[in-house]
Amino acid sequence: MKWITRRNVKVDRVACPWLIRRFVDQDARFLFVEEAQLLESARCEGAIPFDAPRIPEIKLNHRGERCTFEAILEDYQLRDPALAQLALIVRAADVKGQEHAAGEGLGLRAVANGFSAMGLSDEDRLARQFPVYDALYEYVRTQGK
Repeated sequence: MKWITRRNVKVDRVACPWLIRRFVDQDARFLFVEEAQLLESARCEGAIPFDAPRIPEIKLNHRGERCTFEAILEDYQLRDPALAQLALIVRAADVKGQEHAAGEGLGLRAVANGFSAMGLSDEDRLARQFPVYDALYEYVRTQGK
């Protein structure tokens, strides 16, 4: 399946592809376009659009104070407690005013901003940051043990 979002990915737009690839669609292909082209490109490509809070027609999006990662957990009925904890970290990193949701969020925000500052393509940002999310997932998964 194809999935599409805005260019210049940072926190939620890296976390969501990680979540999709690891738990929803292991063969997922991700496309990145300018926000103004998102809906039309999604139609033309037959792709599922996600994470564009200024476009209310997009279903997989921020919901109130929650981030798109949390919307995917809800819509795809992913009930893993470690994913729920990881979602709080993603929210704290991604949503201004939600930093209190998880202490690790500020560190994740710094990492995402660092990758952005490196000038990498969106595809390279995914490739380099997926291991960060793998590590965070293992961190939260093993905290209760």
